[in-house]
Amino acid sequence: MFQIDNMSRTPVYEQIETQLEKFILNGVLKAGEQLPSVRNISVEHSINPRTVLKAYSDLDQRGLITAVPGRGYFVCENALGVLNADNMAKLELLKDTLSEMAMAGVPREEVLKIVDQAFDPNNKRRTD
Repeated sequence: MFQIDNMSRTPVYEQIETQLEKFILNGVLKAGEQLPSVRNISVEHSINPRTVLKAYSDLDQRGLITAVPGRGYFVCENALGVLNADNMAKLELLKDTLSEMAMAGVPREEVLKIVDQAFDPNNKRRTD
């Protein structure tokens, strides 16, 4: 389920969190579904169980997953709503940043090139 890159600068627990967020957003994991066990993930990817617990704990605190004693971790009923609210907040920050860039004289075309690249990672267009 997970693709862990041990050579990445991104900590493994953050990689797990990000991938679980994407799974929820894309409907791979739905509300009420059980997550892979901490033990299974740690054995499958040869990582410390505490690393997986750190990721699960962070997601639990954010209201995306919940621990059920003796049964494991499950996707919360409102996880998709929480993630969508987070994304709307990020859009507001982006709007503020774009306003600052416009006031600083950054050309709109340069910003649009970057937006195109962000939405199409295979886009080979250069920003120069």
